Amino acid sequence: MPSDSFLFDHVATPIGEAQLVCDGQGRLRLFGWHDRDDTWRRYSSHLGDASLVRTQDPFGLSSSIAAYMAGNVHVIDDLPVVYCGTPFQNKVWHALRAIPAGETISYGELARQIGDPKATRAVGLANGSNPIGLVVPCHRVIGSDGSLTGYGGGIERKKWLLAHEARHAGHGLFRKEAR
Repeated sequence: MPSDSFLFDHVATPIGEAQLVCDGQGRLRLFGWHDRDDTWRRYSSHLGDASLVRTQDPFGLSSSIAAYMAGNVHVIDDLPVVYCGTPFQNKVWHALRAIPAGETISYGELARQIGDPKATRAVGLANGSNPIGLVVPCHRVIGSDGSLTGYGGGIERKKWLLAHEARHAGHGLFRKEAR
């Protein structure tokens, strides 16, 4: 594969078709829902001028997403990713990966965990700018009152993902917020 290209694939899921993009080392660069074209335009800057090469199941990533959707919710935990955001965004995205499947956390708690308790809104913005949805599990972040606020794939998908993880991870849907 030329160094100026990335691999992509489409994955059928129970909640719609998803797209993923990875580099030649099998590290995810983008993941999102196919019907959310605005997401791809917004995040395409992470790919620069590289071309996209359609590849069936690149590095087994599509199979991993299918396994997650079939109930193996931990299969995405260690998939390799590349963060291409600001240092603050990268810090938030890294922290998102530490939220276990089947659990949720509030934006405020996430801000505290990254050592910046006054940055709740900035954490929300970084969460909303996450180009590797699902694998960098921004859907696990909720409002401090337990509300399901914002998700680039839509609130119905967020509800489905949280219920799916709760069912298959052996945890309750919501984690009590640390105080």
